Amino acid sequence: MSNDEREPGVIRSVDRAVAILDLLAQDGWRSSRGPREIVDFVGLSGAEVARELGVHRSTALRLLGTLERHALVERDPRTAKYRLGRRLPQLARVVSGELDLRHVARPVCEGLAASSGETVTLDVLDGDEIVPIEQSTGSTAFVSVNWLGRRTPVHCTASGKIILAFAAEPTRQRLLAKPLVPLTARSITDVGELEKQLGAAREAGFARTFEELEVGLDAIAAPVFSTDGEVVAAIDVSGPAHRLQSGGAPDLVGLTREAAADLSRRLGYRGRAVR
Repeated sequence: MSNDEREPGVIRSVDRAVAILDLLAQDGWRSSRGPREIVDFVGLSGAEVARELGVHRSTALRLLGTLERHALVERDPRTAKYRLGRRLPQLARVVSGELDLRHVARPVCEGLAASSGETVTLDVLDGDEIVPIEQSTGSTAFVSVNWLGRRTPVHCTASGKIILAFAAEPTRQRLLAKPLVPLTARSITDVGELEKQLGAAREAGFARTFEELEVGLDAIAAPVFSTDGEVVAAIDVSGPAHRLQSGGAPDLVGLTREAAADLSRRLGYRGRAVR
């Protein structure tokens, strides 16, 4: 590890902690004899980890103790050996879940952008805010805005409204209890009015915003459901208000709902279609 330690920006303790996780992963792979759980892995002792890393045993034990505190490694009280911890699969599910969702959603978003001519995003609820994790731009979207990673309030976005409309009751009540801060003169600030719109969105299967996030910007969104029927994201079409409200525009509501239903099916949802 001496070469890595001389690299600028490398934190030695963090580098060693990652090396420990790699060692335990390799040991678990070698110890596996079929599709057994990680609890069956033999594990490595503190002395073995120290020898592999080329550090003093006390250093290895301090690193292992810190990783154990965060459930990234576990110590078998019978053998005093360490193995990968229960938190790693949880973290892996979060990463793989988002990556899988983006991968599956990409062609759907691209198809909707092509048919609508507008900007399409795949949005998720992260804490109390909406975050786009995938984006495709249509042919008529001359001004390309990069929405990826931009955090926006739930009550000012079409995606936020539709996700909130189909969210579990505790989530909905938690978010409705927060102040509705206006971003434009048309932003909704009354909880009663927002709840009325959420009810209408549940019935219709889509939500809209009219210059509520930015002046001149409208949006339409429909819900995306997982295998178990939970709303996991929303497909959002946004563009200039004059275009999205034009009578000669494509059936953006229908296209958005069809794209969201298509993505839901690709994710394994087989529930009743939203009316």
